[in-house]
Amino acid sequence: MSYAVQIQNLDFAYKNQPQLIKGLHLKIDEGSRFGIFGPNGAGKTTIMGLITGLLHYDNGSIKIFDKEVKSQKDEINKMIGLMPQDFSFYEELSPVENMEFFGAWYGLNKEQIKQKIATLLEIMGLADVRKKPVKQFSGGMKRRVNLAIGVMNDPKILFLDEPTVGVDVHSRNAIISFLKKINEEDGTTLVYTSHQLKEAEDLCEAVAMIDQGQIIAKDSLSNLLVKHEQDGLEGLFLQLTGRDYRD
Repeated sequence: MSYAVQIQNLDFAYKNQPQLIKGLHLKIDEGSRFGIFGPNGAGKTTIMGLITGLLHYDNGSIKIFDKEVKSQKDEINKMIGLMPQDFSFYEELSPVENMEFFGAWYGLNKEQIKQKIATLLEIMGLADVRKKPVKQFSGGMKRRVNLAIGVMNDPKILFLDEPTVGVDVHSRNAIISFLKKINEEDGTTLVYTSHQLKEAEDLCEAVAMIDQGQIIAKDSLSNLLVKHEQDGLEGLFLQLTGRDYRD
């Protein structure tokens, strides 16, 4: 079995805060659609930040396709894509201008950038607004620009943090369909976290439940549902993490 992500003995604490993650172990299969779920403050976004190199760890190991995040970041950056919860583009620029900028940042040449822009604008339904400032767009359109930027470099692994938050049903369906397509046709590994549990149930084949910085369950979604006698991810989530408020 080949792993897209391997985490071993990972420790992490924010400055002047109690330790959030201690001795974490996690493996994510190459080519899988993997979801990370937990209550607010459980550590799921922190773990995504550590895997993608946005946060720095002192103890333990994180490898992406057998390359250590801490020491081989330049090589890893060529293989990963990221669709963060916060918009990661320049609102004053158009979709084309944003994609040109980030394509160059990824190291693509002019012809590659041109081809990717033409393809992704059509897929994302943005061709008719290609030259308009993104600040004029709806939330769903902005999410699709965010996703287009995240896959400009044809990543081997794509990290998705709340990729459809605040979008309409049409944009949500378009985004999820595209994600399934690149996973099935290109073998792109998807690592996803969201509070949209119905959506997650449709997208994710395997999941990890996290609480207080620790993995409390990890398996295929179907196995976890059978084991815990649940008929959906929401029931499984509540059974494993409790029903108390988490603010």
